[in-house]
Amino acid sequence: MSNGTPGTDERNVRGDPLEPCSRDPETGYLRDGHCRHLPRDPGRHEVCAELTDEFLQYSKRQGNDLITPRPEFGFPGLSAGDRWCLCLPRWLEAHEADCAPPVVLAATNEAVLERVSLSTLEANAVEK
Repeated sequence: MSNGTPGTDERNVRGDPLEPCSRDPETGYLRDGHCRHLPRDPGRHEVCAELTDEFLQYSKRQGNDLITPRPEFGFPGLSAGDRWCLCLPRWLEAHEADCAPPVVLAATNEAVLERVSLSTLEANAVEK
């Protein structure tokens, strides 16, 4: 596992080099397109997901509105079909509520395997 420093050899949940999640919109804790494992990221933005309307509405009801643009923070607002680095705890919470968006395995950080099994991620993958 990486030490969380950008540019190091971070891996995805399959043990391959971590691929970018999205560059448009720019995602990740560092807004560099990658779902990196960073000790300074308490939210653990490590799950690359392809967003759904159902999840976006769920997240908004939980107090995290990802739909509304916030230009003052450089946030464009998200739509169904966008790929975004989600916080691991939010993805797990949505999974328990049966509304988790599908996961992009190649761009999901291996660090999530501390809290969720590979079989669960594969069962919820974009790549079927």
